[in-house]
Amino acid sequence: MALDVGSRTIGLAVTDPLGYTAQGLATIRRRNKRTDLAALEAVIREYNVVELVVGLPLRMSGAEGRQSERMREFVEMIEHHFGLPVHLWDERLTSVEANRVLRETDMSIRKRAAVVDQLAAVLILQNWMEARQYHSEP
Repeated sequence: MALDVGSRTIGLAVTDPLGYTAQGLATIRRRNKRTDLAALEAVIREYNVVELVVGLPLRMSGAEGRQSERMREFVEMIEHHFGLPVHLWDERLTSVEANRVLRETDMSIRKRAAVVDQLAAVLILQNWMEARQYHSEP
C-alpha cells in the first residue's frame, strides 16, 4: 500500500492481488495521530497489507528538507505501530503529475482537489512497483 502523506490528508493506493497495478482508495482526512493510525489500521487489515511505500518529499535538487524530516518521523511512528516494512519513495512531481492528469479531464476543480492525493498515491505505488520489477529482472 502506498501513502501520500500531507498535513491535512493521506492519499492511499493498494495493488491488485497480483501486484501489477495500483488502485486508489478513499483519502483519509487527518485529525490527530490516534485517529490517523486507526484509519490506516482499518485499511491495512481490510486489504491484508504486508508492506508500505511512503512518498518522501524531496526538494527539486534531491536534497531533504523539513518536510522530509517530518515524513521520516511519521514513517518511524508507523513502523513501530504496525511492524510492517516501510519503503520511502521519492515523490517529487507526483502531485504535479496528478494535477496535470486531472486537469485533462472534465472534472471540476473541487472534485480534482478531492482526488489529487489519491492519484498521487497511485503514482507513487505504480512507480515503486515498476522500479522494483526493473531491478529484479536479470
